[in-house]
Amino acid sequence: MKLKERLENEILIMDGACGTFLQTFYGLKGGEKPESWCLSHPELIEQMHKMYVDAGSDIILSNSFGANRLKFGDLAPEIVEKAVALAKKVAYSSKKKIFVGLDIGPTGKLIYPFGDLSFEQAYETFKEMVLAGKMADLIVIETMTDLYELKAAILACKENSDLPIIASVTLDSSGKTLTGADLNTLACFIEGMGVDVLGLNCGFGPQKMLEWIPEIIGKVSIPIMIKPNAGMPYIINGKLKYDTDEDTFSHYIEKAIDMGVTLVGGCCGTTPSYIEVISKLKNRKTNNRVYSKYKPMVCSYAKTVFLGEKPIMIGERLNPTGKPPLKEALRSKNFDYLKAEAIRQVESGADILDVNVGLPDISEKEMLRESIINIQAITDVPLQIDTADLQAMEKALRVYNGIPLINSVNGKKESMEMVFPLMKMYGGICVALMLDEKGIPETADGRLEIAKSIIKEAAKYGISKERFLFDPLVMTISTGQENAAIVLDVLRECKNNLGLNTVLGVSNISFGLPNRALINAVFFAQALASGLSAGIVDSTNKAMAEVFNAHCALSGDDFKFEKYISLFSSSEVKNLESVLTLEKAIEKGLKKESGILTRKLITLGKEPLYIVNNLLIPTLDKIGKNFEKGIIFLPQLLQSADSAKEAFFAIKEELTRANVVSESKGTIVLATVEGDIHDIGKNIVKVILENYGYTVIDLGKDVKKEEILQASINNNVGLIGLSALMTTTVTNMENTIRYLKTKISTPIMVGGAVLTEKYAEKIGADYYAKDAMSSARIADMVFGPLN
Repeated sequence: MKLKERLENEILIMDGACGTFLQTFYGLKGGEKPESWCLSHPELIEQMHKMYVDAGSDIILSNSFGANRLKFGDLAPEIVEKAVALAKKVAYSSKKKIFVGLDIGPTGKLIYPFGDLSFEQAYETFKEMVLAGKMADLIVIETMTDLYELKAAILACKENSDLPIIASVTLDSSGKTLTGADLNTLACFIEGMGVDVLGLNCGFGPQKMLEWIPEIIGKVSIPIMIKPNAGMPYIINGKLKYDTDEDTFSHYIEKAIDMGVTLVGGCCGTTPSYIEVISKLKNRKTNNRVYSKYKPMVCSYAKTVFLGEKPIMIGERLNPTGKPPLKEALRSKNFDYLKAEAIRQVESGADILDVNVGLPDISEKEMLRESIINIQAITDVPLQIDTADLQAMEKALRVYNGIPLINSVNGKKESMEMVFPLMKMYGGICVALMLDEKGIPETADGRLEIAKSIIKEAAKYGISKERFLFDPLVMTISTGQENAAIVLDVLRECKNNLGLNTVLGVSNISFGLPNRALINAVFFAQALASGLSAGIVDSTNKAMAEVFNAHCALSGDDFKFEKYISLFSSSEVKNLESVLTLEKAIEKGLKKESGILTRKLITLGKEPLYIVNNLLIPTLDKIGKNFEKGIIFLPQLLQSADSAKEAFFAIKEELTRANVVSESKGTIVLATVEGDIHDIGKNIVKVILENYGYTVIDLGKDVKKEEILQASINNNVGLIGLSALMTTTVTNMENTIRYLKTKISTPIMVGGAVLTEKYAEKIGADYYAKDAMSSARIADMVFGPLN
């Protein structure tokens, strides 16, 4: 039986931890890179693999988790190749069939626009690992906390290998990734990208993971893997321990199998003894997973929209047709205009935003790509990529952060041959236009026949009918009064008999007639009543929004009439352009506008310190509280921080002009401890602290304790911030704290994915920062208010 078939039909046992195993059994030093042992201690890596095989593992992972160019330079391919070879050697010598997984971990960096690593740089980094590990039997991408980075890794696998792919993420205690993806989004993205197995690993023990499995398993039609930690870490006599023993671990793994999980193993803290216990479950458990039918959905990096469950609105205003201001914004690359227009539509109820930038005098390929990146930087609403240019479509699909709506394909052979491969590579739901080489049929039956032919051809690519929104193509009634009735007939047939989801460009119905808004609204109501799944409309138009929300209230799709009532709960007209303030510009991540509005306030006579204390800091506090409550997520936080930076820059310009020296609230040293090369968290903390008025000395990653001491003394530092992400480096954090405490009395705050408040206290830290905003609160406590 092939591996893919076994993944779907059997319970398979993975291996356990690598780094913490090498620390526990063979003396790997805290901060020492486990992957380097493939070259320096190959016999010990072989022995580790053999111990896991003897314990019952069906799949062992190469010791290549962090063996990428960003961490090892030119040595990376050699390490990966050696890591796979060592695992294969053990697999070949086993009496039973053992599969070797090429293990790929995160780069430790955020991708632009939220970090300094470009998407293509991330892709090339993973591609090199895939090519070097080509002798593996499958690829396991694990411990990912950002779906954008995961997408780069998946594409590197799909485009450079035909091996099965497991894509596994690490979640926080609320069940979200670092960048805000919830369980729905996780399911949408990983299955949408066409991988073979969805996985959860690291972060927590098995008990916590059990909370998440039921929600995920009902959303995907692919196998699920879990590799939990052996609970949470703690230190006894300088040694790292975990709070979940083998029997307790096995108890929860058994529950996971009963829920339908079919691949089980262990992450940090688990050893061959853990694998031996859970491998016994295989003898008395069978794969009882009933695979769910694929659910059509699209997502951004953090938000998912289900198609067909209830009607949705697709905002149409990011399309230059008939919009001179938008045309000018596109020509001048004024992305803040596009961002503001996107925000207006989202605030008026759009579930998805259509993005079309087609103009004859600009490069659509580059403009669409840049527009997608900029719009996704300030909103978590999914996007519809709307273009007839296939090159532009592919460039946009590649950088889109999530699983998009694609507009469009049609019944022409050429169109299907170009678009279907893109759907296979990048995922997505596609608008399917009911036209072919003969044009648009004049009858409902003719259009439905084209829909059926599209479904038949898509099946050859492994694409199901659920992955389409069928568009009957609205034609104006001014050229034929039967045009509305034809479209409504198609909608009813698709809804009631064919089980197809539908979409319409509603406003086309009124072209050439007076009072178009009235006809549009009435036709929209008729289409919704006929079963329309999605309307491409102007969501900022009061009549269209009222029709949509009234329909949802009447049909039961608006729970407790929340959206309908909200329409009339305030007389305020939502118009971003007329009410845009500095506070709102920062909150919405409008960088350019934040600078302009700050300078305007100064021109109007507002004192710089008044702007800081009465506008900027309260706004940052509001944003921080929303982040802590899970109302906004890391991407929005970073965009708001960048916008605040622009405002502070304008204020510093004014203070410099007036010969006034701005006062720092205090100086803070930040460092990722020795041996740890992950600095995402530290970099985010730096941005937040600087926005709160602190001077930050960033020593970078893999920093020796002596360097931290020297920088603290030289700069009269009032607070030290230490970060560690890897379980193999938390002992170095304890050693650093102990060393610093013997030399200076400067308070120390710590943070990182593997830390808890209790653990931070145990290793001698003065403060525990659970996230970036906590660091600002701690700094305010340490330094107090400015005099």
